[in-house]
Amino acid sequence: MGDRQSRKLAVILHADVVGSTTLVQRDEHMAHQRIREAFTRLSGVIDRYQGAAREIRGDALVAEFARASDAVTAAVAFQIETPHAEDRGGDPLQPQIRIGISLGEVIVADNTITGAGVVLAQRLEQLAAPGGVVVQGSVAETVPTRLPFSFDYLGEQSLKGFDQPVRAFVARLNAGAQIPAPEAAQATTKIEANGVHAPERSPLSLPDKPSIAVLPFTNMSSDPEQEYFSDGISEDIITDLSKVSGLFVIARNSSFVYKNKAFNVPDVCRELGVKFALEGSIRRAGARVRITAQLIDGVSGGHLWAERYDRDCTDIFEVQDDVTQKIVAALKVTLSESERSLIADAGTKSVDAHDFFLRGRELIFGLEKNRAMFDNATTLFRRAIECDPNYAAAYAGLSMAYMLDHQNLWSDAPGSSLELAGRFASDAIAKDGKDPFVHYVAALVAMFNKDYERWAAEADKALSLNPNYALALNARGLVHIYTGAPARAIPYIEGAMRLDPALQQHYLHFLGTAYFVAGDYETAARQFRERLSLNPTSDLSRAFLASALGHLGELDEARRIWRELKEINPRYSHADHVGRLPFQRPADSQKFGDGLRRAGLVD
Repeated sequence: MGDRQSRKLAVILHADVVGSTTLVQRDEHMAHQRIREAFTRLSGVIDRYQGAAREIRGDALVAEFARASDAVTAAVAFQIETPHAEDRGGDPLQPQIRIGISLGEVIVADNTITGAGVVLAQRLEQLAAPGGVVVQGSVAETVPTRLPFSFDYLGEQSLKGFDQPVRAFVARLNAGAQIPAPEAAQATTKIEANGVHAPERSPLSLPDKPSIAVLPFTNMSSDPEQEYFSDGISEDIITDLSKVSGLFVIARNSSFVYKNKAFNVPDVCRELGVKFALEGSIRRAGARVRITAQLIDGVSGGHLWAERYDRDCTDIFEVQDDVTQKIVAALKVTLSESERSLIADAGTKSVDAHDFFLRGRELIFGLEKNRAMFDNATTLFRRAIECDPNYAAAYAGLSMAYMLDHQNLWSDAPGSSLELAGRFASDAIAKDGKDPFVHYVAALVAMFNKDYERWAAEADKALSLNPNYALALNARGLVHIYTGAPARAIPYIEGAMRLDPALQQHYLHFLGTAYFVAGDYETAARQFRERLSLNPTSDLSRAFLASALGHLGELDEARRIWRELKEINPRYSHADHVGRLPFQRPADSQKFGDGLRRAGLVD
């Protein structure tokens, strides 16, 4: 579920690379690297001054601050710390940044930030000289006079998209003055990147095998609609590497947390608990595709391997296979013959079928879940099948789409959707029984049908083909929860959580459920509370927490949690909730209602 949309007044910093097109034309790979380095430095300064770098949009960075003084100080500090043109050693690829700062209303949703405040900051940035900072009049007036900044008036500017002229000022540090140190956050707490203050977590220890995160490749195409293609190639490489039993590979959900953000690779590796990272870029133009990739040591920051591919789009499967093989070789991992065969098998030889599948997969695993998504995704998967009737992954995509319809009742005949999902899952396995994705989807269909034996078998098959498959690990753990062996579920769920640390809140709910079914209500309550600290709007975790507290005799607290649940979802029904859960043993499902009854919450 995405973050809720909110409107607020904020100070926005918009930074842009001057002449980025020229830099890329000179040396695409090096220009991309230098721009990334510049934005990483800028993000560090923003963080130092209590701001949040929200996202990178091509060659621009957008950040949010609570105070104008912090935004101006960060911007001027960065420009002063960045070498001037004459000090850059004659290097023509060192990017120059210009910055605009505004005060206005913005909309924050799913960690993106839009609105008039963002547009105004961008327009002001376009008035700045390379290495300069231009601010709105209301920003200049808000900065305390005790700070060592001067603001040179540029007059009233007529800016595109704004009916009234905007007073603009160039911000600069006073002669002989020093940049102020960051002030303690007295009036505001530091803005977290996702808007939620997550609890401190212990550093993740490195696995006992070579470990890697594949970061989302940057879309360098002029068409933003090609984003699905760069994301799809990144995900395919993750899947191929995940099939190697000698590797530990971070799941797609956690790698993609860093999409459109400035980051430092050693920091990413430390946060995800891996030794290596793969990053790169993709430019698609007509029938040609250019891919750059580099494998980086997360401890030293050094490059172990780098390559640039300039090929026809028809060679995309060969490029993916080569990238995977080169990484495996660089990490000194030995492939078995079966692993080599699995990696080489792209599932289809049709570039068009693969392209339609990537578009459909982007939709079903995206944040937007509605009837339009369902209709578009099923159309794309059917077109993929038209291009290649033996493409198993496309059938599995259809199965997944119809399972979502079964849950959400979008289509005109949702009553038949689970049956269709089962039929397409079986078709997928018949077309290609060596694709782990099709077995994971079949496991989900079996779960909804309460076919416990097939549920376990399909999850096991998916894991035999992809030992790093976090979602399949979780699915295998759920079988144990709902068949009355919750203690056996815990290692599976914890394994999924380690492979997919950014999705921790998702797995914590199931971990809490395992302890709940096992009768360890104290540990269960602790897991549900931690889940709610990461996902404060969950009604399901609140219901389980209220029941666990009822079992523990903490009745007042159980009732408080129940009141919160009803505020979040007034239509919540515990009977409907437990009725949807695939418990095999009535005694296990009864524990849920028993705890609520002990707290006097249900009859």
